[in-house]
Amino acid sequence: MLSWVAGARRDSRGGAAGHEADQGSHWLAVADLMAALMMIFLFLALLHMVQVERESAAHTEVRDEAAALRAAIYSVLEAEFREDLPRWNAELDRDSLTLRFREPEVLFERSSARIRPRFEAILEDFIPRYAEQLRPFAEVIREVRIEGHTSSEWAGSEDELESYFGNMDLSQRRTRAVLEYAYQLEPLREDDWFRSRVAAVGLSSSRRILDAAGEEDRAASRRVEFSVLTDFETRLLGGG
Repeated sequence: MLSWVAGARRDSRGGAAGHEADQGSHWLAVADLMAALMMIFLFLALLHMVQVERESAAHTEVRDEAAALRAAIYSVLEAEFREDLPRWNAELDRDSLTLRFREPEVLFERSSARIRPRFEAILEDFIPRYAEQLRPFAEVIREVRIEGHTSSEWAGSEDELESYFGNMDLSQRRTRAVLEYAYQLEPLREDDWFRSRVAAVGLSSSRRILDAAGEEDRAASRRVEFSVLTDFETRLLGGG
């Protein structure tokens, strides 16, 4: 009887030891699994960091390239038209690459899309030279935009919405008149790259010029602008 009890105790101790050994093996397996998962996580995190750094470097490169080329475009336009801008009452904006004609009494007849003779003479001189200076940058120019801007004033109406759409129609007809005149110029008739990128846009009074007091400067708001839009924004968004 005593021997049976002793044997039972030995079996009990042996069973407990076996159970503890099984538990130890189980936790070792779990630890190995956790370590493997941690390594995978660290590897994926490292890959993500490398990808982010590559994208950041690529974006930085595109931004630097864009800045350099925009500076180059500004430089050639400024050099070409430096002496003309004062007598045209025009200005060239460095940041937006916009050449702005800002003398409304020279541009069009009042409330009309008919180009005045003085502005025709300016356009005949300006547009072929403008296109020629931009030609070396054709591959990075997405659009050359002719923009028509008006004041908020509209003859015969005090209604803001009616005035806006009346001026929208007027600004669109004016930019179309400028574009049609440009197409008639001999140097541009065979200039496929320029014709494929130039667009005329009437913006009504959506971008009025304000004076120092924050009030609309109606005369300054009536203007025609030539803007250069590049394709670098598309590249930054992954489209090129």
